Amino acid sequence: MEPIRRIAAALEPAEQKTSDTVREKMTQILEWLQSTYDQHTDAPMVKNVVSYTKGFWKGLFACYDHKYLPRTNNDHERFFRQTKTRHRRMTGRRSWNEYILRNGEYVVLVDDALKQPDLPARLCLVSYAAYKQQRQQWRNRLTESVLRRRFRRNPLAYLKELEAKHSALVIPS
Repeated sequence: MEPIRRIAAALEPAEQKTSDTVREKMTQILEWLQSTYDQHTDAPMVKNVVSYTKGFWKGLFACYDHKYLPRTNNDHERFFRQTKTRHRRMTGRRSWNEYILRNGEYVVLVDDALKQPDLPARLCLVSYAAYKQQRQQWRNRLTESVLRRRFRRNPLAYLKELEAKHSALVIPS
């Protein structure tokens, strides 16, 4: 089918392609598709291709500007499965849900970054202020996780402690 071949050719990775050039080409293809396939019988196919493409539009072109991003959904799934298996082996737990909630993107970013040859050079480009800001965000996430666990373990005690802290701030002794 001609529209699918054109889309596949436009999305095929190449050295000279950037997210802007691929986005422009895809826009042209979608316009061509809507003007060429204007019969009543073509409407479902056109609607499906356009809505499917627009659903992925925001992240569809990022891999052309950032060579370390996986290009396809299969690449993403394979990467996450490998990361999940590695961390399940490290922690000894069957589920990694709490681990990923606690550490979030750092698990994925660190695993991927350690495989990249230019990591030390890229780390030298990060300012100390940016590092401190990211570190504080991570600490905030860990604090939220601890509070969530305290609430789940004993909600009444947690709420009572929170109320006592609030009263101490509002009504000075």
